[in-house]
Amino acid sequence: MHTQESTLTHSSRSVMPALRRAHALVAALVLAAPAFACATALDQFKSFVSSTHAARGEFSQRLVKADPKGAAKVSTPSTGTFIFARPGKFVWTYQKPYEQLLQADGDKLYIYDKDLNQVTVRKLGNALGSSPAAILFGSNDLEKNFTLKEAGTKDGLEWLEATPKTKDTTFDKIGIGLRNGLPEAMELRDSFGQVSLLSFTRFEKNPALSREQFKFVTPKGADVFAN
Repeated sequence: MHTQESTLTHSSRSVMPALRRAHALVAALVLAAPAFACATALDQFKSFVSSTHAARGEFSQRLVKADPKGAAKVSTPSTGTFIFARPGKFVWTYQKPYEQLLQADGDKLYIYDKDLNQVTVRKLGNALGSSPAAILFGSNDLEKNFTLKEAGTKDGLEWLEATPKTKDTTFDKIGIGLRNGLPEAMELRDSFGQVSLLSFTRFEKNPALSREQFKFVTPKGADVFAN
């Protein structure tokens, strides 16, 4: 049995359960207008949030933490795909090295562990509010839950820093790296000094998605637990 932890939607309300520890923790870009070349990270991000009601793409996720000697240790990358539709609908699929599905229909969150053939169901409620998932999947009112500020340029990206306004969230700071008006990376820093790194590729903005794509179907024979 493997254990892992997803950082994507982890919050003080424990929306996401512990995922496998071996996982980190959750490139063709759409052409953007030339104006983004001069836009700040904050301008790019606000434009992205206001103009993007749905998206799909691929992700890679790693966890960086210090070993007992203080050296940085990077986990094996986890990779997969995602789709989302605001507010609160998403399908986040881990494909390698372990298969796992996190899916929300706007009302409930479903976590399916293929190895265990087990589904955990949770009420989504307002729990996305100050979690990292709110950056991508939440409503447009992000400044209600985060303090946003510019964080300079790194690795060719314009960075924005989002600090949760609530003090009981797992993450101290969330960095969002943007290029040409789209997020390409996120850095999630927790209170233990660990950093979860997510990178996004093949990011397609506002594709045609149907409601059926967010409707969870329980796999045959799976055990279902409701929290």
